[in-house]
Amino acid sequence: MDLNFKEFGQGDPIIILHGMFGTLDNWQTIGKQLAEHYTVFLIDQRNHGRSPHTDSINYPALAEDLGAFMEAHWIYKTHLIGHSMGGKTAMQFATSYPDLVDKLVVVDIAPKQYEGGHREIIDALLALNPDNIQSRQEADTFMESRIEDFGVRQFLLKNLTRTKAGNYRWKMNLDVINQHYADILAPGIGPDVFEGQALFLRGEKSNYILDEDWPDILSHFPNAQLQTVPKAGHWVHAEAPEVLLAAVTDFLQK
Repeated sequence: MDLNFKEFGQGDPIIILHGMFGTLDNWQTIGKQLAEHYTVFLIDQRNHGRSPHTDSINYPALAEDLGAFMEAHWIYKTHLIGHSMGGKTAMQFATSYPDLVDKLVVVDIAPKQYEGGHREIIDALLALNPDNIQSRQEADTFMESRIEDFGVRQFLLKNLTRTKAGNYRWKMNLDVINQHYADILAPGIGPDVFEGQALFLRGEKSNYILDEDWPDILSHFPNAQLQTVPKAGHWVHAEAPEVLLAAVTDFLQK
């Protein structure tokens, strides 16, 4: 699996993993700021961005992809940051390959089964045929009746790319994400434990990490700490980037 990536800076490595429907570009601003002190690798996970499309997506496979990436790039140990789906990949990887992870940062996700909250979004994306649109504005107009939030629409439509022939296509493998949505909702972790230091960041307005989730988190990550970011929802890195950056920097430098 030859994952697409961008690399910035010098120093100890940090790998950052985006969430579902995302790409490495979602973390580029924070990645470049962290690159003042670290070597930062932003990765497109399989079936997302410019990474290869496959017929499956699940957390053991995503963790294996990450292990292969580290081996190919001579990374023997890394700080690991993951948001949402990427956070579950990070938890799966840290508990499966603990010797390869220094410090772990999980952004607004818990190692638990989630109820499907994206079906409306997936259905809206499936209804949009990229071959039939002439511009991003046309795509946004089509999506507006199905997804009211302008910011969510703009985030999703970053997955549209223009081909050499002049038409549009999805960067992500939408069909496989749809078919394996249940695997993305899965806990994303086995019975193993990561004994290293871990930071769980949650948005104050988000319900992805609840107070009652904390005992289970500690059972897998006994040296974890929890920090709540004021006024932020699920997209902590987009809604409160300065607070997130300060929290991550402080945690990594301790």
